[in-house]
Amino acid sequence: MAMTSGNDAYAFPGRWLAGTSLILGPALLLAGVLLRARFHFFFPDQLAAYDEHPTLMTVSYSAFAAGTVVLFPAVAALAVRIGAVRPAWAASGGTLALVGLFARTFHAGVDHLAFGLVDAQGLSAATAAVADSYQGFHIFQYASFTIMLGWAVLAAGAFRAGVLGWPRCLALAPTSALPLGVLKGTTPLSIIATAGLCAALAPLGLKILLDGPRPTRRSVALFAAATALAAVLGAVSSLG
Repeated sequence: MAMTSGNDAYAFPGRWLAGTSLILGPALLLAGVLLRARFHFFFPDQLAAYDEHPTLMTVSYSAFAAGTVVLFPAVAALAVRIGAVRPAWAASGGTLALVGLFARTFHAGVDHLAFGLVDAQGLSAATAAVADSYQGFHIFQYASFTIMLGWAVLAAGAFRAGVLGWPRCLALAPTSALPLGVLKGTTPLSIIATAGLCAALAPLGLKILLDGPRPTRRSVALFAAATALAAVLGAVSSLG
């Protein structure tokens, strides 16, 4: 939804954040799965791939993790549009999809730690450590169903609310089948799921960005200043 003035209500995440998220989030996920597509799926192969190609695998997993976070406003924007017609579908689909994104972010943190073990202790030790702890307890293991169910419910809600149309709803639904968990490689289904996500959400993001007035010079200047400040804060944060 677009930012408005006067007595009009603002609906998070706003036009610019929503449009950007709907385009960029799926693209980052697709880039992440494509970059590691030539390596075998299971965690020993992923660790071995990192040992041999650390930069490539770091970029791949970082793109996927970033895409997971960037998708948060996209889910919110889609839920707002569904909720205008089908509030129950919006609440259930949006909640499930967002919790699923949080669970994937947790998995990404474990991926990062596992790759760090390869650097610190070597491939054999890292593989053994991951194998010994793979079934260890974590709170997000109870949220795996949200990863699988959230996108399907959002797709059904978007169809019932007339937000995306049936072809893009069909493209959105297979996102539920995107492999989940720690150190997961790429399968043909991974590519289908992320490409479908791009096909489903990117056109809506483009429509949102183009559907409204162009930003004023003041808005552009404020955005540039905010971007510069975010970059500085990010650099400072990395020092800790």
